[in-house]
Amino acid sequence: TSLLLMAGIVVAVGLCRRLTRRQLRSHPRLCTFLLEMFSTFQICACTNELCLLGNTEPKPHTGLTLTYGFTVLHGLTLPGSTCNPCGTLQPMWGGGTSVKMGGLKIGAQFVAAVLARVFMHFLWRLEMAEPHFGALSQGCSNPMQTTEMQAFCIELLFSVVFQLTVLRVESINPKYRVHLIALLITMLVYAGGNLTGAIFNPALAFSLHPNCFYDKFWSYSLVYWIAPSLGKFLIFYIF
Repeated sequence: TSLLLMAGIVVAVGLCRRLTRRQLRSHPRLCTFLLEMFSTFQICACTNELCLLGNTEPKPHTGLTLTYGFTVLHGLTLPGSTCNPCGTLQPMWGGGTSVKMGGLKIGAQFVAAVLARVFMHFLWRLEMAEPHFGALSQGCSNPMQTTEMQAFCIELLFSVVFQLTVLRVESINPKYRVHLIALLITMLVYAGGNLTGAIFNPALAFSLHPNCFYDKFWSYSLVYWIAPSLGKFLIFYIF
């Protein structure tokens, strides 16, 4: 049921993106906002559901396989979208995107993060699948299972590794590049998922753990917002 749900989200987002391109060609800003919002919504909604399947036996093979598979699916179905505020900073810093357009995309990403969380809570209340039982009573699921400083360093390192890899594989055929990036993300999740969740995406982190940001805003913003953004800026200065 969970797999069918995520597949339905992917199909619905694909239809919305196609309709947006056809109907809003004369409104580039609105079109850009909606495309980025739909794309980020797909990633956030599917990842929210995947988090419920993380304990499915056999562990961790099932969770890692699903992570790889859906990362490839996102890469193939969401071309042209960054879905990550840190990724949006790169063209802004390099002058390829105006500050206004970059801010529009980042705003769309956080709007999508909130909408995805609300949408998934609505579906979880319906209890269509066994993992949905009790999902709403978790509150802050506390993804940080280590000290704040170690969590900061892990998210910073993962962000640097991820952004550097994305830059290095830009010249590779997109059909192969998406598999390399998916493999990297799966490896990072395996290496640090039990410590910080290995998110390195501020919008996705806010969608997955909003209650944690309410309870410990400074701590979680340092680890899940500032650390990946700092990692991006380190890549800027080095390369």
